[in-house]
Amino acid sequence: MSRRSSSRKSEPVRVLRTAALLLLLLAAACAAPDPSAVEPAAPVSAEPRARLDWALAIHGGAGVISKDEYEPVKEEYIASLTAALRLGAALLEEGGTSLDAVERVVTLLEDDPRFNAGKGAVFNHEGHNELDASIMSGDTRRCGAVAAVRTVKNPIVLARKVMEESKHVLLVSDGAERFAADHGVERVDLEYFRTERRWKEWMEKRAQAEAAESAPMGTEGVVALDRHGNLAAGTSTGGLTGKAAGRVGDSAVIGAGTYADDRTCAVSGTGKGEEFIRFSVAYRIAALMEHRGMSVGQAAEEVVKNVLQPGDGGVIALDRDGNVAMVFNTPGMFRGAADSRGRSEVAIWE
Repeated sequence: MSRRSSSRKSEPVRVLRTAALLLLLLAAACAAPDPSAVEPAAPVSAEPRARLDWALAIHGGAGVISKDEYEPVKEEYIASLTAALRLGAALLEEGGTSLDAVERVVTLLEDDPRFNAGKGAVFNHEGHNELDASIMSGDTRRCGAVAAVRTVKNPIVLARKVMEESKHVLLVSDGAERFAADHGVERVDLEYFRTERRWKEWMEKRAQAEAAESAPMGTEGVVALDRHGNLAAGTSTGGLTGKAAGRVGDSAVIGAGTYADDRTCAVSGTGKGEEFIRFSVAYRIAALMEHRGMSVGQAAEEVVKNVLQPGDGGVIALDRDGNVAMVFNTPGMFRGAADSRGRSEVAIWE
């Protein structure tokens, strides 16, 4: 066979090989991602990631907390916040659970007439105190809540009973009252909750025929991380001065005013409850951490500053490593934080 004929026979082979190579290059080009379509990397947290042994944050409400009005009693509020912080810190330092710390500290604040929960709660439109509270454990996401109760001394205690001794999450009004009686939760006369300060506020609001939008929101809450690595959150409130009878705000709604998940964070909110419910504020912070890779500080800032409107309120949030975020879009928020590294601080406006 001549070289010429051999060359002619091999030519189709070369053509096929060349065509196959071109097809492979074309397929590779099609498979390569378009740089403009690639999602940006998740934000990198600037917060330290070494886990603390324990950490705690508390709030006593956010709102129009006027310096002129509160400066004369500032030290009293600082003393109350400091006492609550020390109680929680001592419990956690001794190895107590985050759930116990949350319940005990919220109970202490409920008994303090300076805040709008338990004794000293505001009055509704009909001149009654109706209380809401919820609690959640981050390890199993068990939770319990009560709303519109009138005779329960410490609603946070009842909320935990609902979580641990019933198959339900939320009990309200008469049903919650009966549950309290059946489970030995302390109840008091209606007059127990009354303080002259709150009664005066209610009378002024009635005279002005306006809602309590301008009043300080004295909801109280606690988030905690214990030595076992478990998170918990709890929130308690008397609601808004002049609210409609039976109105329930975010403090009794899991995912709105309270949320805890060991995979992300624990959150307690304070502010305009309807807005916190509409935007699932507490859960949204956890979701941004889980799905967008945000730090607890970034997530809290995003929700409070960019989802809520100015004046809507604030949150305290604590991640599984002990990093704390205390963010608000109001003139002030009663708040404090402590941890196993020696941090211990309280503030109102700064």
